[in-house]
Amino acid sequence: MFFSIIIPLYNRPQEIDELLFTLEQQNYRLFEVLVIEDGSTVDARAIVDKYKGKLDVHYYFKSNEGQGFSRNFGFERAKGDYFIVFDSDCLIPVDYLKTVKEFLAEQKLDAYGGPDAAHESFTPIQKAISYAMTSPFTTGGIRGNKKHVGQFHPRSFNMGVSRTVWEKVGGYKLTRLGEDIEYSIRIHEAGFKIGLIPEAKVFHKRRTDFIQFYKQLHFFGRARINIYKHFPAELKLVHFFPTLFTLFIGLTLALNILETLHITLIPYLTLWANLTLVCYVLLLFFHAWLKTQSASVGLLSVAAAFIQLIAYGMGFLQDFWKRVIKHK
Repeated sequence: MFFSIIIPLYNRPQEIDELLFTLEQQNYRLFEVLVIEDGSTVDARAIVDKYKGKLDVHYYFKSNEGQGFSRNFGFERAKGDYFIVFDSDCLIPVDYLKTVKEFLAEQKLDAYGGPDAAHESFTPIQKAISYAMTSPFTTGGIRGNKKHVGQFHPRSFNMGVSRTVWEKVGGYKLTRLGEDIEYSIRIHEAGFKIGLIPEAKVFHKRRTDFIQFYKQLHFFGRARINIYKHFPAELKLVHFFPTLFTLFIGLTLALNILETLHITLIPYLTLWANLTLVCYVLLLFFHAWLKTQSASVGLLSVAAAFIQLIAYGMGFLQDFWKRVIKHK
């Protein structure tokens, strides 16, 4: 099986250097790499060129259209039997392609997704963000988990589709705001078999600080409403959880302010709200400590989890109000 690895890139030359280095180490060699520079102002041509001779790598520069359409650009030029999509901020374990090839030989999936994890070289904040994005106590769904709620939708930081899928379904119709979920839904609707390959993990750096992480998750919350506008049945009760959590935080804060003013709306309501929040914080802290073997990362993971839920909830609420209630 010959793989075509497609990587959209925008102003991240250092990331593509690290990603290509990990691809150079792969113990399965039947693959090509297509780097699609999406109108970057700081291009990575020189970095990609140094891997020629080490990898079957091809560099393309195009006008800025977003990651979805950049992947389509790569699909149109790919030679492989199977197309694999990575985000540029991923590191790929040495046996990734071998794992995928062997799994597909047995399971015959038309499309797949894989989980993500934190690499030992990541900063404490990156490890905390990784925990927040994979934890069963936040919105961590498919990432590293064999069980998931509802239909499985691969995410394009780590996913693959067969050439047959591309020829029948085409590529991405959206370039941002949930483009991978929309694409996965159409693959399902076309009758193709999609599954999770649990061992096909990547090390996903995501954001390097909490401010950028907040912006990213706010965008994800908005993306869920964008998916709803295309596929109304895909909006599930579970998608409201971050917004409900955000409202609960606001309510708890308001109750505590009222208590300092000696105003009690309902006896013991503030106490129960505070106890619920404390229990949740302790759950996150000890679970993250256990998973990462670091108390400091455990503390940062609490902050990351709150940022994840609140940012997603605010983005979801913003576009739910604007696009669903007010129909703008």
